[in-house]
Amino acid sequence: MKKYTFTEKKDTRSGYGAGMLELGRKNPNVVALCADLIGSLKLNDFVKEFPDRFFQIGIAEANMMGVAAGLTIGGKIPFTGTFANFSTGRVYDQIRQSIAYSGKNVKICASHAGLTLGEDGATHQILEDIGLMKMLPGMVVINPCDYNQTKAATLAIADYEGPVYLRFGRPVVPVFTPADQKFEIGKGVMLNEGKDVSIFATGHLVWEAIKAGEMLEAEGIDAEIINIHTIKPLDAEAVLKSAAKTGCVVTAEEHQRHGGLGDSIAQLLALELPTPLEMVAVNDSFGESGTPDELMKKYGLDAENIVAAAKRAIARRK
Repeated sequence: MKKYTFTEKKDTRSGYGAGMLELGRKNPNVVALCADLIGSLKLNDFVKEFPDRFFQIGIAEANMMGVAAGLTIGGKIPFTGTFANFSTGRVYDQIRQSIAYSGKNVKICASHAGLTLGEDGATHQILEDIGLMKMLPGMVVINPCDYNQTKAATLAIADYEGPVYLRFGRPVVPVFTPADQKFEIGKGVMLNEGKDVSIFATGHLVWEAIKAGEMLEAEGIDAEIINIHTIKPLDAEAVLKSAAKTGCVVTAEEHQRHGGLGDSIAQLLALELPTPLEMVAVNDSFGESGTPDELMKKYGLDAENIVAAAKRAIARRK
C-alpha cells in the first residue's frame, strides 16, 4: 500500500483564504463577499490587499446571494463566504431562484461544515448541505480533503463558468496532498490501488480512509482508496471501474447518509453495476456539542468504522 505522511496540520478554510489571495492577484474580476465572518473564512489578506473588491454584507446571507447574482451580470466572479449552514439551508430559496435557475457564475464557499465544527453544536453542524446543493440543476459540488486541495479547488472554480458549491471545514487536519497539484473538477484521485474493496471518501474522511487502508493491510486486506473531491459531477468512470475490480464498495463522508456521496454512488451502481455497498456517514441524526475527535468517533466517522464497513462489504460480496 502506498504510504502517506504529513509534516503539518492546517484547516481547510485556510486553504480557501490562500486561494482567494492568489486569485485576487491573478484575476481582476474575482470579488469576495462575506456575511460578517472575515476571520472565520480567512479572508483578512484578501480584504487588506483588495479592499475595493470586497463586500461586507453583514449578517444578511440571503441578500448576499442576491448581490452575488447581480455582480455576475457585470462580468464579475463573486465568491460568497459564510458558514455552511448559512450558505445553504438559510438561503436555499435565493440560491435556487437567483443563482441556480439562471446559471449565474457564483461560487458559494462554505466553511465550518459537518460535525467537526465541534462545540458550536447541532444548530451549526449542517449535515444536509451536500444533498441540498447537489439536487439543484447545474450546481457543481466540491468537498476537498486538506489545505492544499482546498486552495487548488478555489483556484480551479474561478475558471469554471457556472454555479459552484465549495465546502470546507474548521479543524486542522493533515496536509498530505501535493502543493502543486492540478485540480480537475469531476475527476477522482486514486490514492491507493487495491483489489479487495473500494473505499470512496470525501473531505475530512479521506485521511481516515487512508488510515483505514493501513489497518486493513495489516489484516491482509488490499483496499483501493479514491478521493472523490467532486460529488457532482460524480466521476462515474472511476467508480464503476473500481467497483468492477473489487466487487464491493464503502463510501465515507462527514454528512448524512441520505443525500450525500454514498447516495450518489449507490444510485450509479444500482443503475449500472449492482454491487454490495456500505456507507460510513451520520445515520439520520443531528449532531451535538463536543470536540471534533469525540464527535467523529461517536457518530461512526473514523478509521475504525471504515475498517468495519469494509469487512461487512467484503462479506456481502458474492
